[in-house]
Amino acid sequence: MKVAFIGLGAIGLPMAGQIKKAGHTVAGVELSEAGQVAAEAQGIQATADWRVAVDADAVVVMVATPSQLAALVQQFDEVRQRQHWIIMSTVGPAAVREQARKLEAKGAVVVDAPVTGGVARAQTGSLLIFASGSERAIAYVQPVLSAMGQVKAAGVKIGDGQAIKVVNQHLCSVHLVAAAEALSLARSLQLDQAHVLDLVQHGAGGSWMLSDRGPRMLEGTDTRVTSMVDIFVKDSGLVAEAAKACSAEVPLLDIAHTRFLQASETGLGRRDDSRVIETWEHQTA
Repeated sequence: MKVAFIGLGAIGLPMAGQIKKAGHTVAGVELSEAGQVAAEAQGIQATADWRVAVDADAVVVMVATPSQLAALVQQFDEVRQRQHWIIMSTVGPAAVREQARKLEAKGAVVVDAPVTGGVARAQTGSLLIFASGSERAIAYVQPVLSAMGQVKAAGVKIGDGQAIKVVNQHLCSVHLVAAAEALSLARSLQLDQAHVLDLVQHGAGGSWMLSDRGPRMLEGTDTRVTSMVDIFVKDSGLVAEAAKACSAEVPLLDIAHTRFLQASETGLGRRDDSRVIETWEHQTA
């Protein structure tokens, strides 16, 4: 298939690479020059001009925020009839439904397909994809989705995939902050944090977030960035908004969201999300 991939960031670029590896033709759209250079280095032609997507069979969207998605959709005054748009960004149910209505009015077909698994799984084509939309639409883009990971049917309504991702991000947010608090507790107990992490991560108290983020929590502020603190500010905020809209109580999520906000406000917004642990370090400094 002829695929346009919009948003070649830390996770978007390896996703696009997997699509190309599967034999599809990929044209990239990326605003940053650094992102364009990184894409070119992996054999993916990239430009800031969205019009390269006009003739694509499928348009994969991996922008960062609801406002970026809205701006992108507004730009597309030309949409190929029956062109399939796969919205894989985490933008929340309300945003994806609103933009899907606008795209469908222009003649596009929309699949709501947010992902989980992070950069590591994007690099191996093993993301978990929550796909919602018509069975026919999902079947059409299945060759593209399958190149990036395992596709799970989330529902027939646009927004169902985003709703499931909201639940997923609730857990990710809480587990990440819990891991940071636990390792901070280990330090306060004058224990070797690395030794504690090694002992507990495979026990009943372990979690994927503890095993994945824990080592980077111990590496310091300059550890490599796989997902920024500000991404979790955004994602935990989306969870809070979705919960408020359906009158659900999420006190643990509220605590986690506050921690990510604190980390961002202290200048850690563009650091790895594991640096949320520094909100405890600042308190005890």
